[in-house]
Amino acid sequence: MVATTASPVGTTSTVADTFYDRTVTSGGIEVITETIDAVRSVAIGIWFAVGSRDESAAEAGMSHFMEHMMFKGTPTRSAAEISEHFDRLGGELNAFTSKEYTCFYARVLDNHVDDAVEVLSDMVVSSLLADEAITSEREVVLEEISRHDDTPDDAIHELFASALLSDHPLGLPVLGQRATVGGFDHAASRDFHDRHYVTGNVIVAAAGNVKHEQVVDLVNRYLNLPTGPRTPRGEREPEVATALRVIRKETEQAHIAWGVKGLRADSDERFAMSILDSVLGGGMSSRLFQEIREKNGLAYAVFSYHSLYLDTGQFTVYVGTRPSNAEQAITLIKQEVEKVRQDGITAEELDRAKESMKGQLVLGLESTRARMSRLGKSAVTNGELLSMDELVERVDAVTGDDVRALADKLFSGPKVLAMIAPLDAEDVAHLL
Repeated sequence: MVATTASPVGTTSTVADTFYDRTVTSGGIEVITETIDAVRSVAIGIWFAVGSRDESAAEAGMSHFMEHMMFKGTPTRSAAEISEHFDRLGGELNAFTSKEYTCFYARVLDNHVDDAVEVLSDMVVSSLLADEAITSEREVVLEEISRHDDTPDDAIHELFASALLSDHPLGLPVLGQRATVGGFDHAASRDFHDRHYVTGNVIVAAAGNVKHEQVVDLVNRYLNLPTGPRTPRGEREPEVATALRVIRKETEQAHIAWGVKGLRADSDERFAMSILDSVLGGGMSSRLFQEIREKNGLAYAVFSYHSLYLDTGQFTVYVGTRPSNAEQAITLIKQEVEKVRQDGITAEELDRAKESMKGQLVLGLESTRARMSRLGKSAVTNGELLSMDELVERVDAVTGDDVRALADKLFSGPKVLAMIAPLDAEDVAHLL
């Protein structure tokens, strides 16, 4: 397969031996596709390089709010007609917003690709952003915020991010704040759309039984967004300091997030990070699961995860436990982390983590939506797009020394502890 790129004036260059095709249209929209002849479905996503990190203080939550509003009708279709259209096709229509991007996607049979691109394009180009729809959707999002706040095992992760990245836009919640969301109106929504929904900020990704030229033609025909460059993102390394953030709440469990600053998305150490994550808290055989749940019976849910962003990242451990067990659970987390930092991991753990990662990669790519998401996320965040063979090669190249060195680097820096529990900050301050 050949990857093709075109400049805004239409010249093209090609790079052979890739598993995807890539074109920048004359209008400045990047299109990237992966053709899979053995399936009958196609997943298509329109990705915008705008998320909560791109919002001012006054418009916190607007990226997510705009995701909602794109479904609320255009001059040619009502909100109900948009939903009914995809139901009639037997397809899937949805969207999601993150700290760094917003995606609108559909998954349909291959003979409905034209239809899907036309409707998706109509939604993101021609949304009415009508006052009546904004008023009702504000209430929906405010209810979503309330639901999030009433779910401490969800809310704890935003609390942790706000403490870890307190001086950085990535510390802002994706849903926004009640005070800002409650003030969104037509003028603010239209202004945000005009600034961010432009050709330089959009990636169209597709995977499945579709030809690249077909998708490029459909984008040229239907996705008539205003011309504009990629919005500057103000990339910078955050200043992270040791921090404690506690919300006292009368919950049955103490919801705990402990962690450190991680890696940026283009780091060469990201594969070692995945193995470190897997060994520490990535599954039922992980050290934290075995020590905290299996041996000591302190928790039902305990796991670790890492997030990679354009300019930084985070590594987080979560555990939910009875308040009386919080100190012991945090102590065990710190002990297991210190063991990896000092002694590294065993050859058996390294091999198990590698095989697990490779299995997850292969199984994940059996879905056209997963393949589309991989293309879109990589392109919209300027990430490296690797073939399956290249991914496996990078995973296999990680050594135990790589993992130990990374653990030493990460865990020797400032630590952050966040907690939602029927406890006060002074009750747990000594655990930092």
